[in-house]
Amino acid sequence: MEATRVRPELESSRIPVSVVEDHPLYRDALTRLFEEAGDMDVDVVAGSVGKFVACRPRRDGIVVLDLTLPGVKGSAAVLQINGMGNRVLVVSGEAAKSDVLGAISAGARGFLSKESEGTEILRAVREIAAGNSYVSPTLASIVLTTEQNRQAGPRLELSGQEKQVLRLVAAGERDRDIAMAMGISVRTVRSYLDRIRDKIGARRRADMTRAAIELGVLAESAAC
Repeated sequence: MEATRVRPELESSRIPVSVVEDHPLYRDALTRLFEEAGDMDVDVVAGSVGKFVACRPRRDGIVVLDLTLPGVKGSAAVLQINGMGNRVLVVSGEAAKSDVLGAISAGARGFLSKESEGTEILRAVREIAAGNSYVSPTLASIVLTTEQNRQAGPRLELSGQEKQVLRLVAAGERDRDIAMAMGISVRTVRSYLDRIRDKIGARRRADMTRAAIELGVLAESAAC
């Protein structure tokens, strides 16, 4: 599916909304929902983040994003779109705890499952447009419980370099790629990884990614 800019000129008083979703039927349903809302204009409709970026979307719009996309996906997709100056509302079939926390930590302003009614999706878009956040009531307990545990638990002190390494691990980078990105040797990267593992008590990369989410390391990156 080629990305399309639906309306090149958007009315300033209306909410600009883009859709990044690879399932054709659901993508079309979302597009119709926003076109018929009365206070929204559809900017870009795309089946992947790459096609969305290529279509030169507005920088101040709200992007309704699926997490399971071809190419850039998951938290990395949220980070990229959020970094372009857009606000992200995730509407995804993937609503496990790690998916919700990863998206929120990466900068998403809202999270809904694909089981949500159209009225709730519209409500979430309007809340985000007003400067608020919106998480489905069925998922809000995940965010609340994790934040309470984070505040109650001991704070792990990671150095700036260790946080950067952990952030790149969470983004799926290999040791060699991390070394190139940071301008250090692979041996130094592995030394940092050993220190991080000792501090957070996680050995596998999947566990380190979860730790990055729970420690707010991805959120720190999104805020920079």
